Amino acid sequence: MAAPAEPRVCSVARTLEVVGEKWALLVVREAFLGNHRFDEMHRRTGAPRDTLTARLRTLVDAGILQRQRYSDHPQRFEYHLTTAGRDLYPVILTLLQWGDEHLAGVEGPPLVLEHTCGHRLVPEVTCQACGEVVDPGETTRRSSTRS
Repeated sequence: MAAPAEPRVCSVARTLEVVGEKWALLVVREAFLGNHRFDEMHRRTGAPRDTLTARLRTLVDAGILQRQRYSDHPQRFEYHLTTAGRDLYPVILTLLQWGDEHLAGVEGPPLVLEHTCGHRLVPEVTCQACGEVVDPGETTRRSSTRS
């Protein structure tokens, strides 16, 4: 009998440990949309308060959000994206585009994001060297060996 396969060491799995839960990505979405306070995030995500508190803590601990005090009495905080958090923008855009294409229904997408030039955003994966849009069939993989 063959030995069971070892779990793959994978950046996707590591990332999902932090942002793979529904409420985590909705919190990140709200931060991108400019909603930084707990009550705004609670109202706009629909997350239970205790769940939202836990997700905010996880995202702060992971370095995706940073807490900034905006009131001393009572003590209150806003949550702003860090550089690592802002790096999730293409993920949010891609999820938005996928939902618009596959789940929007007859009423169309509930939210449309546009560039300041007035045109709709289209997330694409491109080659860093040549700039061409990449199809999954045009990629190769290799193990990263670091010394």
